[in-house]
Amino acid sequence: QVQLVESGGGLVQPGGSLRLSCAASGSISSINVMGWYRQAPGKQRELVAEISNFGDTNYADSVKGRFTIFRDNAKNTVYLRMSNLEFEDTAVYFCTLGPRMGTNNYWGQGTQVTVSS
Repeated sequence: QVQLVESGGGLVQPGGSLRLSCAASGSISSINVMGWYRQAPGKQRELVAEISNFGDTNYADSVKGRFTIFRDNAKNTVYLRMSNLEFEDTAVYFCTLGPRMGTNNYWGQGTQVTVSS
């Protein structure tokens, strides 16, 4: 079984920054993709960013240039550095793990990010 534990969410003002972390544990293939999705109230869950163990990345257009995803393969941990946050970034952010881009076998419990003045 695989567990994903997120941390780092919180309340931030517009224009501020936050860093999310997600540590994976359990039976994990060395070849995998970890990512971040988010779900805002009343909206569908959407991809934010994902990264393969080789370092290939994929970002949603809405976060390009503001968010950076990176990972530490030795620690099975993925990070999301969020800068220049906007009201529209308010959502629950979920960590994911899967065998390839766009395929998520495991989900974390979610961490709340609120952008408010």
